[in-house]
Amino acid sequence: MKITTNWINQYLQETRALDQIIETLERVGFPCEASEPLENGDTRLDIEITSNRGDCVSVLGLAREISAADGITLNHPPDDIPLELIDNSSSAAAATSVENEELTLCPYYSARIIKNVKVGPSPDWLRVKVESVGLRSVNNIVDISNFILYELGQPLHTFDYDKLAEKRIVVRLARNGETMVAIDGSNLTLDDSILVIADAKRPVAVAGVMGGLDTEVSESTTNILLEAASFNALSVRNTSRRLKLFSDSSYRFERGIHPATVARAADRAARLIAELGGGTILQGDVVAAAPIPDRLIVSLRPDRCRKIAGSEIQTNEMIVRLASLALEPSLEDSSSTQNADQPINCTIPPHRLDLTREIDLIEEIIRLHGFDQLIPHERINIEVVGPQIEITNRVAVEETLAALGFYEVVTYSFISEKHAKPFLPDGFEPLRVGDDRRKAEPVLRPSIIPSLLECRKRNQDAGHRDARLFEQAACFGKIGGEKRENVNLAMVLDAPDPQLGLRTMHAAVDDVVNSVFGSVDSLIVRPVDIGWYEKDGGAALLIDDAVLGTMGVINQSIQNQHGIQTPVVAAEIGIAQFFSRQPDPVSLSAFSTQPAIQRDISVIIDEEIAWSKIDEIVSQIEMENLESVQFVGAYRGKQIGCAKKSVTIRLTFRTPDRTLRHEEVDPQITAVVDRLAKDAGAVRREG
Repeated sequence: MKITTNWINQYLQETRALDQIIETLERVGFPCEASEPLENGDTRLDIEITSNRGDCVSVLGLAREISAADGITLNHPPDDIPLELIDNSSSAAAATSVENEELTLCPYYSARIIKNVKVGPSPDWLRVKVESVGLRSVNNIVDISNFILYELGQPLHTFDYDKLAEKRIVVRLARNGETMVAIDGSNLTLDDSILVIADAKRPVAVAGVMGGLDTEVSESTTNILLEAASFNALSVRNTSRRLKLFSDSSYRFERGIHPATVARAADRAARLIAELGGGTILQGDVVAAAPIPDRLIVSLRPDRCRKIAGSEIQTNEMIVRLASLALEPSLEDSSSTQNADQPINCTIPPHRLDLTREIDLIEEIIRLHGFDQLIPHERINIEVVGPQIEITNRVAVEETLAALGFYEVVTYSFISEKHAKPFLPDGFEPLRVGDDRRKAEPVLRPSIIPSLLECRKRNQDAGHRDARLFEQAACFGKIGGEKRENVNLAMVLDAPDPQLGLRTMHAAVDDVVNSVFGSVDSLIVRPVDIGWYEKDGGAALLIDDAVLGTMGVINQSIQNQHGIQTPVVAAEIGIAQFFSRQPDPVSLSAFSTQPAIQRDISVIIDEEIAWSKIDEIVSQIEMENLESVQFVGAYRGKQIGCAKKSVTIRLTFRTPDRTLRHEEVDPQITAVVDRLAKDAGAVRREG
């Protein structure tokens, strides 16, 4: 932000020298980056302004800071309009109309009409002011707009009233394909994401960024429509970057302009235009706006301020500091003066958009009190906080997978349209961004799996085999116009033998779930058709009938799309939603020193019967000394029969205090075979 010492002193009751201005501004957080002497004896300063202090992108704003820091009275510039400058015979409402179709993007729009203006050179005082901050003097009307821009921080725009179709203004979104030539000569092609100021036929300005060449003020202009508005900061920022069009106006609108501050700047500009251009102001203005928000009230606890500052700042000083910033501080209980620690209520002025919380007020007090006045403590007291269960569980998952040979990766959230499309659940749409820098990968990924597949491809190209990768990250989508975001865990591993790969992945999922839950016996793998897995190669993972995620063999078309040569098994689960859960206690028991008896049973069963069904049937049989039931493998072949498979089950029996005899186990094996035959139509396979 460029200012000059002479200009800033105009708003201070006591004149400050150059070094005093620099020292004060640096003390309250506005360092001077450069200074340059001017021919008229003035000095131009380049002051660094943080992005949250839009109120200080003006000479008056910086003068306000010096006034508050040094206790100097602030001189406000006149903004009233003398009666002799107003034409009471006609009104602005009779001369124009404003239709605001986008109150969210433009919460305040006003138009004033000044007639019979003579456009010409600026008077010396105005020309010097404009040129002192590095601008070129154009004419009295344009220079007044730039003067107000720097003085008050309010961007304005002046239209040649007679060049507006039907003499009216429409605030609307552009139509796809509309074009406009900006004042700087840029040929702009607009779309429906861009807010424009239009007349009855065409856009005449890009809202908050730049006006159009066709309606700019020229030497032939006699009647002016003065625009003063407030635009949505994010909309202006996006538009400016989308069009690669930047201006002093967009720089200020991007930092926020409160609707309540607009009218004052418009009145001052209208007065100057009438005085310097010899015109008259039509009575009133035309406003199309949303209701102006009420002023925010924020409370401050003096004890909290002292604790944060680490210094005994007196409550009275806090009140004085807050009052110097026009925050109107008052004790919550004004009838009591005994309790100096009662809350201080502050009414936030509209120009301070950065003050919304108690900590913001504390920062203001400390800033004006002086950071150099705070007493450093030789000892720092740190409050010890116990382990956070969310972090503990996340780390447990990472350690579990690392122990299983998986490598954690971090990938970009953006992927290409073709990689995202196969992983969109039914009813979901991709969530895209409009950033030109992401033309090749404009979609926020609906699944982590395609990102891991790309990582697998890079490892394949580097000659790395048997890769096991995992990532915990956010996934995005849109359903019914509503944006969705979930944090998932995804894993991939090479699977030259897909069946073995599925069993390995199943075991990994088991271990991950157990690391968070403590122990889970209810994890169910239910075969289902899922678009990105091979047919009959995908499954849903459930806990207590709630879907946890999916697992399966990535289908061949997706593998080909990513250029992967080896079959890949993947799983994606929404484990993060359980990170706040306290794991169930795990009970431990000593290993038995007695040998076990293991029996393998092979049964021929219908193809559609899943292992989970077999496991469920076997678990319902009461078998003494049974230690575990395990899936060994499945076989399919001509000798088994069409639509049939042979499944091998391993039963392990053991007692803690003696060696079992085979004749004790035989009846239980028979019971298993009989129950499978009865409940699943299984036939024992011999040999």
